[in-house]
Amino acid sequence: MKKLLLVSAILCTPVAMAHNNSDSSISFSNDECNVEFKNDVRIKPNELEIFKADNQRMLFTAEGELSINGEQVALNSTQRQALTDYTDNLRVQLPEVANIALEGVKIAGVALEEVANAFNIDGLDNISTLMEDIHQEVEGTFYQQGTFVMGQQSFTQFGENFEQQFEQQIETAVESAVMESMGSILVALGSELMSSGGDMQAFEERMENMGAQIEEKVELHAKTLEKRANSLCGDFVAIAQQETQLTAQVPALKGYELFTIKQH
Repeated sequence: MKKLLLVSAILCTPVAMAHNNSDSSISFSNDECNVEFKNDVRIKPNELEIFKADNQRMLFTAEGELSINGEQVALNSTQRQALTDYTDNLRVQLPEVANIALEGVKIAGVALEEVANAFNIDGLDNISTLMEDIHQEVEGTFYQQGTFVMGQQSFTQFGENFEQQFEQQIETAVESAVMESMGSILVALGSELMSSGGDMQAFEERMENMGAQIEEKVELHAKTLEKRANSLCGDFVAIAQQETQLTAQVPALKGYELFTIKQH
């Protein structure tokens, strides 16, 4: 049961990150970090574009040219270098969000496989296919026709698609697999009970140990992923601070910041 709850938590994480009914902004929050993502960004090999909800946008090219809503903005060498450093930082840090989300899907798949192996559950082909669909959905949210996309609009779209397309399907697929494999599950449970000599207390201990082993294996991956997410949150705080300095140097960029640090 703990394992199934862990799987559910992993699968629900992207939705929680993507959409919050009480707040229209995206936030990455824990006790040490509280950052909101307020604009959208598109990253191509030779240019980076940030655009707001009203479709106003800034574009910075690999040649060091800045334009706001199609109008060129003159930059001196210091401003150009500061903007280059900033966009280079975004190119490195932002795709890590996609990497973490995709790793979360992978961990969920590992959890399901461990449970299936422990209880001889067949009929998981549908779940495997569904997990692949989720992987493609996550990947397609961030990578669109050679462009990395991230922001309020893309996250909201992903959250809605996930809820509509996958949440019910995951529940149905798991229930179906369990029902199809009920015989195998009962045999596995019976075998474990026999191994315990009919001693229910010993049987419960064996089952708890089995569950703990599965949970430990998956949680090892989950904790590593959590550390990466916490580290990324710190990187986003640093980017938000960098943006404050950048807009002081280039006032035309005011309003095009990607991050806001919420005050506690």
